[in-house]
Amino acid sequence: MGKSDAAMRRIRLEEARAKGAPAATGAGGYEFVAPLDEGGRIHLETWKKERALCFVHRLERGAVVEHGLLVHRSGGAGGSTWAFDYAPGTTDDEEQGYRFGSHAFTPGEYVSVRDEDGEMRTYRVATVTDA
Repeated sequence: MGKSDAAMRRIRLEEARAKGAPAATGAGGYEFVAPLDEGGRIHLETWKKERALCFVHRLERGAVVEHGLLVHRSGGAGGSTWAFDYAPGTTDDEEQGYRFGSHAFTPGEYVSVRDEDGEMRTYRVATVTDA
């Protein structure tokens, strides 16, 4: 895979341990599809071409409770924000990935997501597989 190439990957995020909850319950998380480059980072140009394939499922207790899309918005840290959008046309339902544009999505890494209520939650990258 060359520098400008990216492959579609299925990424599973699982709820991580947090203050006040020393053991993660494994109850919450996300599974989403995104184009990742060789370093495991979301590749914007490939996303632009393949955005219809970039879906997200929000999970609770291991079951899918919401379906949406991985979207890219202007603004936020670094000038843009990746978000999970469950109702296209509105932004009040979106959950924003914290620095998703610079994070490497590799198993064992941690990422944060700001939920629709504004609370930041931490997740562990559980798996990254071919989409």
